[in-house]
Amino acid sequence: MSDLHQQARDLLRRFPLIDGHNDLPWALRERAAGDASKVRFTPPAEVTGDPAEVPGDPAEVPGDPAEVPGDPAEVDLAAPVAGLHTDLPRLAAGGVGAQFWSVYVPASLAGDGAVTAVLEQIDLARLMISRYPQALELALTAADVERIFAAGRVASLLGAEGGHAIAGSLGVLRMLYTLGVRYLTLTHNANVGWADSATDEPAAGGLTDFGRDVVREMQRIGMLVDLSHVAVSTMHDSLDVAQAPVIFSHSSARALCDAPRNVPDDVLARLADNRGVCMVTFVPAFVSQTCAAWMTGLKAEAARRGVDPRNLDQLFSLKPEWELAHPVPQATLAEVADHVEHVRKVAGVEHVGLGGDFDGTPDVTIGLQDVSAYPALFAELLARGWSEADCAALAGGNLLRALRDAESFAAHAQA
Repeated sequence: MSDLHQQARDLLRRFPLIDGHNDLPWALRERAAGDASKVRFTPPAEVTGDPAEVPGDPAEVPGDPAEVPGDPAEVDLAAPVAGLHTDLPRLAAGGVGAQFWSVYVPASLAGDGAVTAVLEQIDLARLMISRYPQALELALTAADVERIFAAGRVASLLGAEGGHAIAGSLGVLRMLYTLGVRYLTLTHNANVGWADSATDEPAAGGLTDFGRDVVREMQRIGMLVDLSHVAVSTMHDSLDVAQAPVIFSHSSARALCDAPRNVPDDVLARLADNRGVCMVTFVPAFVSQTCAAWMTGLKAEAARRGVDPRNLDQLFSLKPEWELAHPVPQATLAEVADHVEHVRKVAGVEHVGLGGDFDGTPDVTIGLQDVSAYPALFAELLARGWSEADCAALAGGNLLRALRDAESFAAHAQA
């Protein structure tokens, strides 16, 4: 192991790495054929070893994840799990101190179906957290994150992905907060009626009046407004309304990769006044322009065949055939570091974070293959001249500040 890699690992022992987005709960649901109630965690409450101990190298993570146990609905996260990017040994190897677990539901669901699904995902995520108490603990506040990290466990926060999950109800929004959800991504891949998505045809022109009410109510109760997935017009409208920090839980810089999911410079520049955070993602199509062009081609082919490219299950069902004639290009860790540095340059070092989107993508960036790989990214940044203080801000300091600011604003607004 290089000296820089060791320095990165030591840094992540001292400062919490807070990742903004991980889709493990939905990946587990998919392994159970879409039925969250069938997911079983085995053994129920056994974690061998000390999760505060970080192995010397990701290659030292014990076990062989090459084989999937008989029933894919049964999973033991205390050992390496084949087919997933995330398990407890690899979280420890990556020095992950806190994780926003996404309680995502697809945009194909609406109304009561979307509300039911998001409640099931919250239930599944909280069950997962409770089954591994030596390694995971539910976090509801910035103070919780610091306390849980200091105890050697992964502080586990919840983030809801897609405003369709509230079915147009501020009451549902408030209940999601009560159940532990600490951010809501305003849209997913489709418009929600009151907010435009980055990957749908404009309809609202950004936020409607009700959409502005959603943003205000989120900030009044202390829930972070997440602008990943939304249209640029929605980004600006949200920043116009916001009085507390907003975040991008898993988005990169559009100046380096012209994908609609990425954040343009004029929006990044506004984060300084807002005290918000753009959490750079590792998804190849949002990191590399070549990968983005490949994905655009796949979406065009899907549309030609009458498949809705916004529906990820349908889109990725075409992927194996498309790959035969169009080999998948690769994104690299160095390109992710370029995005981190670009956000720092435009928004400032106080406004950049990380949101890997692991287990939410079939493709990974070379060098960032799973949750064990974060130290390699920090080693790259240290090699580029980043100070430990700047690395600590990137790792989690900036997100903790945003969360504290959101809590403080809510307390004042409610008083």
